[in-house]
Amino acid sequence: MTDNPRTYPHGVPCWIDLETPDMDASLAFYEQLFGWSLASRTPPESPGRYVVASTDGTDATAVAAIATPGDGAASPGAEAVWNTYLAVDDVDAAAARVAELGGTAEPTETVGPPGAAAGRMARIRDPHGAESRLWQAGTRLGAQRVNGPGTWNFSNLNTPDVDASLRFYGPLLGWEVDPQRAAGMARVPGYGDHLARTSDPGIYERQAGFAPEGFADAVAGIGFADGPASWSVVFAVADRDAAAEAARDAGGAVVATAENDWARGAVLRDPQGAEFEISQFAPRGSR
Repeated sequence: MTDNPRTYPHGVPCWIDLETPDMDASLAFYEQLFGWSLASRTPPESPGRYVVASTDGTDATAVAAIATPGDGAASPGAEAVWNTYLAVDDVDAAAARVAELGGTAEPTETVGPPGAAAGRMARIRDPHGAESRLWQAGTRLGAQRVNGPGTWNFSNLNTPDVDASLRFYGPLLGWEVDPQRAAGMARVPGYGDHLARTSDPGIYERQAGFAPEGFADAVAGIGFADGPASWSVVFAVADRDAAAEAARDAGGAVVATAENDWARGAVLRDPQGAEFEISQFAPRGSR
């Protein structure tokens, strides 16, 4: 890794945040679970709160954020939910394309103060109901620490119709999926080269010998799931079982556990109802 800021080309998931009805309880849970440093980034006169999590208390190591709903008020009985942001070059053009492709987009909005906006955003829903946000970066480039313990690892799209979903996200974001290359992953061609030129010059050497062809370009998981489509977020952990126990100790719950050839994972639920995943990189031969 280098000191260069991590930037996100068009089509790459770039940021995540949690909307929660109980800000203080959510902050306490994730601070205990992941050891995050938390700093308020609430815009002046905002009715809500926006707290950025990082590994050392600075924006240079930003991981994610925890927020109250946009209007500062949670509906009675509301549960927390993790949101995934998708980088776009032009949020107005991308939001217009959403409607053309059968999804819905709320009006675009500028986030942050005039002259130093964090970025421009549009909340969208794909044709199968999965909600996400388009993000045209300003000062908030996206997550700056990823893939290490306690940081965002991936976002996955769970959909009842993979082919139909690709007919939406392909034209919108430039996604490609090829079962022979990084199976189960949506790729943005050239993303690995972008990382090698900027924030991760050793990516190809690090992945040599174990990663499938095309994995450096992988930007999101996409797979079949019954029911309404949804996005899920995954955090890297050093030890799946220890992290699951820490989540229980902090008031959360373990919904399910799973293992594959590359990782040991679990689905967790925080005390406010938000589900998320954890993943320990553990190739089967190393266990």
